[in-house]
Amino acid sequence: MDDDTRWALETFEAHGGSLPTRPLPIEAMEAILSVTRALATPFDLHTMLAEVAAVAGQVMSAERVSVWLHDPETDDLYVEVASDLPPIRVPMGIGFVGTCARARTAINVPDAHADPRFNAEIDRKTGFHTRCILTLPLIDHLGQLVGVLQLLNKRDGAFDATDLNLAEALAAQCAVALARVRMTQAVIAGELMRQEAELAGVVQRSTLPALLPVLDGYATHTVFQPASLTGGDTFDLSVIDQGLLVVLADATGHGLGPALSVTRMHAMLRMAFRLGASLETAFCQVNDQLVEALPDGHFVTAFIGLIDPQTHRLRFLSGGQGPILHFQATSATCAVYRATSFPMGAGRIVKLKPTVEIDLAPGDWLVLLSDGIFEWADPDEENFGRARVEAVIQAQAHFSPEAMAQHLMAAAKAHARGAPQDDDITMVLVKRLATT
Repeated sequence: MDDDTRWALETFEAHGGSLPTRPLPIEAMEAILSVTRALATPFDLHTMLAEVAAVAGQVMSAERVSVWLHDPETDDLYVEVASDLPPIRVPMGIGFVGTCARARTAINVPDAHADPRFNAEIDRKTGFHTRCILTLPLIDHLGQLVGVLQLLNKRDGAFDATDLNLAEALAAQCAVALARVRMTQAVIAGELMRQEAELAGVVQRSTLPALLPVLDGYATHTVFQPASLTGGDTFDLSVIDQGLLVVLADATGHGLGPALSVTRMHAMLRMAFRLGASLETAFCQVNDQLVEALPDGHFVTAFIGLIDPQTHRLRFLSGGQGPILHFQATSATCAVYRATSFPMGAGRIVKLKPTVEIDLAPGDWLVLLSDGIFEWADPDEENFGRARVEAVIQAQAHFSPEAMAQHLMAAAKAHARGAPQDDDITMVLVKRLATT
């Protein structure tokens, strides 16, 4: 969200990690999505870290959770959040915290007292008896060490691979939130509003895929062109365990506020899929979280789809986002689909409509465009419109997605006859390549 936990997206993707090895309880998923949402709201550093620690302790049944911050001037770490620890500084490379920070890798120790790196002095001072320890580095979106997350004593045994996976997800969220808070503090310290918007724009762009996925039999291309320094649109195009994830979202309005809304939605969606949620569960969970998070009258239209690269079947749900265009190569026509529900965040979902399923034949296209293309008006206030979009798709279907995007943009600009772009423009184009 603005300085926005870089947001909570690409960073936890960069941290990798597989899906949990055992089913994640719905309460745990809700707790993690809740902290993802909470990390986007403006509050002080200590409160934000305490929120992370509380959720980490709840989800992984840890008796104690501490968050350590890296001091780049002294190159050591100091405890910022812990239930009963006094102010402590740990040199880089010393103990589990310092070793984890220096190596930038997680350390899972089932028997702390059997490990020579364990410092029993803290136990003696606090009266706490440490059995097992899970320690993880906090790395921001620029690859910089910002701190360490440490969990002590799982209540029903030792931390396992599933705990490590969940802890890595929370650590990634914590790291990007730390970056957000520090950027916010820099803005508050005296930067101008334009500088703040520029910073938010950089952070917003950093949440978008740095590289498009390479998928056999498919070609893809995306365009992200905000109307101002920050935009109310976002997109995703990435390979996850469930298939090729395709997302196009548009918050009400454009500028800094809507940018925060779509980044928030994007963060929670990525987290839900990472935790193994189905398309339906992710859609409902994120929608209901947005109901609580967004101000009254604010919402996000969003297309969320998954393409199975083996069966070439697209399954999608759309909260207010449309039209959704499926160019069918055999007939050289566009099938048009509308949203399956109201915009995300506008209200709780009582009963979810079934997902829409589309078979993508060789030469077919999935074309997702934000309002900025359809509603780009000429000086006579006539919108570019869907009919013109479809005409371009039909005429250029034999080209690559990149060329198609260029033709769509050129046609919209020509129609506008010099009228300015008043809304954000985002395109997500997926073409199933013709078989040879």
